[in-house]
Amino acid sequence: MNMSGNTILITGGATGIGYAMAEWFLNAGNEVIICGRREERLREAREKLPSVRITTCDVAEDAGRKELVEWATSRFGGLNILVNNAGVQRDIDFSGGAGEYEAHRDEIAINLEAPIMLSGLFIPHFLRKERAAIVNVTSGLGFVPAARMPVYSATKAGLHAFTMALRHQLRNSPIRVFELVPPAVDSELNREGRIKRGNFRPPLSSADYVAGALPSLANDTPESGFGPSAEWIRASREDLDRHFTQMNSRW
Repeated sequence: MNMSGNTILITGGATGIGYAMAEWFLNAGNEVIICGRREERLREAREKLPSVRITTCDVAEDAGRKELVEWATSRFGGLNILVNNAGVQRDIDFSGGAGEYEAHRDEIAINLEAPIMLSGLFIPHFLRKERAAIVNVTSGLGFVPAARMPVYSATKAGLHAFTMALRHQLRNSPIRVFELVPPAVDSELNREGRIKRGNFRPPLSSADYVAGALPSLANDTPESGFGPSAEWIRASREDLDRHFTQMNSRW
């Protein structure tokens, strides 16, 4: 994948990994558009990155996804890369029933349905390009699920499977399909859950993760982990079971 001269749309690009990617891609000589649900965070991002383009959108909603695609393709004809990064993560305990899940049912819509639908909606536009790419940001928890975050883990496992299948379907097209598999990164993701765990903050910053992970795209690496997730994506089933037991020993 060429790392400069692209027009890139990043969902969930105002904070965390999405923002770090926007900054990295801008510095590499790309035009970057970010979208998100919170206009104030988008404006804050543009204050720090004046050349970034912003638009509000709710990728959890079918109408919001279609509006985003229509807006982006009409305003930016050169758009050739989609980064499906938007995500939400919640601690949900099913041991008492489905109540906690029913109170927040957007994890599947944002984490899994949105990247599936956005990929499909953008593919006709990308097929007219000489080179294009879809980059799906999954998670190490898609390989080693966290018991306290079962829905999030399941959506990332599903997105991993979808990415593999889509890559195969598009193998003879100009569209490359990549998967980035971050480990735990210090971001705003699941802030409430992290507060419950004593303001837990992973030692890896979003900027450091992006600086270490994005060069894999230049090497056309289809599936790229980082730190512990680099081991997990190549691990045996026995190793994955061992990592699962270790991760969830305090649950």
